[in-house]
Amino acid sequence: MLTVGMPAPDFALADQNGETRTLKDFAGKKLILYFYPKDNTAGCSKQAAGYAQLIEQFGEKGACVVGISKDSVASHQRFIQKLDLPFTLLSDPERTAIEAYGVWKEKKMCGKVSMGVVRSSFIIDENGILRGIYENVKSTDNPAKMLLELDTLA
Repeated sequence: MLTVGMPAPDFALADQNGETRTLKDFAGKKLILYFYPKDNTAGCSKQAAGYAQLIEQFGEKGACVVGISKDSVASHQRFIQKLDLPFTLLSDPERTAIEAYGVWKEKKMCGKVSMGVVRSSFIIDENGILRGIYENVKSTDNPAKMLLELDTLA
């Protein structure tokens, strides 16, 4: 189980261009790492658009935004083009990072139980240390809340 203050789990995942990205690629900057269920769904689109609207403010605070889902590289490319997203999306079809960050969980919807990605966000500092863990976040509120959380960690 992850806790604040421990090193963030490393990952090696393909981005929307098919290039492998690791946690070390973001060293020296704060990182908002958010996990979401699926490209091009209503909630995930609202969340991604919210991050896109605030991307300059994240940059002013020395933070990068990266989204992770099980979707393919091609799906991420279409999602980025459709919403004009100015940040990296990582493809995790094998669920390596999804499981390392503990966001693959049992979900209940309309009385049906299934396994899936629980919408979650993590703040990782410049040295790769977890500074914030936020589970079951709301898609519409999450980007603004993460921006505010960066202020409390400064």
